Amino acid sequence: MNAALEAPGVALGTEALIALRRVALSSDAAPVLAALPGGFATRRKGHGLEVADMREYVAGDDIRHLDRGTTARSGRLHVRQFQEERDRVTLLVADFRPAMFWGLRRAFRSVAAAEALALIGWNVVESGGRVGLLAVTVDETVIVPPRGRTRGMLDVIGGMVQAHSTGLSAMAAGQGTDPPLDLALSRADRLVPSGAELVIASGFDTPGEGLADRLDALARRRTPRLVWITDDAASRMPQGRYPVRLADGRRIRLFLGAKQAEPMGHIRQIMGRPALVLDAGDTVEQTARRIVAAFPAERAA
Repeated sequence: MNAALEAPGVALGTEALIALRRVALSSDAAPVLAALPGGFATRRKGHGLEVADMREYVAGDDIRHLDRGTTARSGRLHVRQFQEERDRVTLLVADFRPAMFWGLRRAFRSVAAAEALALIGWNVVESGGRVGLLAVTVDETVIVPPRGRTRGMLDVIGGMVQAHSTGLSAMAAGQGTDPPLDLALSRADRLVPSGAELVIASGFDTPGEGLADRLDALARRRTPRLVWITDDAASRMPQGRYPVRLADGRRIRLFLGAKQAEPMGHIRQIMGRPALVLDAGDTVEQTARRIVAAFPAERAA
């Protein structure tokens, strides 16, 4: 791979994604005015096996939850409150098809998608959840089964870096046709259990005729969340095909520009579903603040 394809913002590095852990955990969430629906609470009082609290008995409490030791010591009836166990599983879906490998400012859209997913993934594992990966390229699909803790996130990062390198090489070799996104998502529901969430970071180019139906099918037992990676500078350009010369001298044409100029906003609709809009030209700190607001970490109840 030549030097141009190894430049920051073009290539994806393991160290950079690992360093996003600090950014993810230090970002302060802005007030959520129009964020994506969701959020999880891992520590909710309910039926479970782990004791969350102890309090005095009141009329109507289940006597099966009486705590004999505390009752004997205090001389008053005490009951245990239990903590409901919840397993948060998140599948990060990275779109590394050829259309994602361009950008006019800080980074390629593909790099911005990987950064956004890494920020989300670090928040998930730090709050006790598990993360997996489905990375889509023109040639193959890279899958990392869900795992928890730092080890799980490192596996996901390794998978993203591998898939991004594959996609970048394919783009440089002139493989510029995007396979439909709906086909790439056809087996996503088999990778995670019911109740899991799927975070799809994409430019949603070449969505395929069945993408809306695929998202509806996923939503029956899982929670799909959409992250739309854009380049706001490109949206201000006149619509058309622009010639681009590659480092080896070959020329390709990219379709850029919007039909009409309009403010992007942070939340827009894709296939009738809310999507968080992230600009590839923003800094990772700006991206992190938007993500924390739209994807709140699990909080203690």
